Amino acid sequence: MKVIAAYLLAVLGGNASPSAADIKEILGCVGADANDDRIEQLLSEVKGRDIVEVIAAGREKLASVPAGGGGAVAVAAAPGAAVAPAPAAEAKKEEKEEEKEESDDDMGFGLFD
Repeated sequence: MKVIAAYLLAVLGGNASPSAADIKEILGCVGADANDDRIEQLLSEVKGRDIVEVIAAGREKLASVPAGGGGAVAVAAAPGAAVAPAPAAEAKKEEKEEEKEESDDDMGFGLFD
């Protein structure tokens, strides 16, 4: 990733086709080690290609990658069907209500003070 970042920094700096030496120099400025194999692999893959086209092609590939957290699946209910809240949602509501009650104790005074 750092090799790609150094390549992109060189391109943003005005160098349309950075060399391995340019990438090594950028990485050396921040004290990062340069892996010659990775640099050569990157340079061979982007050789003769416009970086904007490479990024656009990457975005298209990433669009098909599923992203998200848990295994919850949204299910559409039939029109007019009542949907019960999930047990986890009910538990969160109860925890929030308890937090509100406890916060009154932290104010530094009570009813008879």
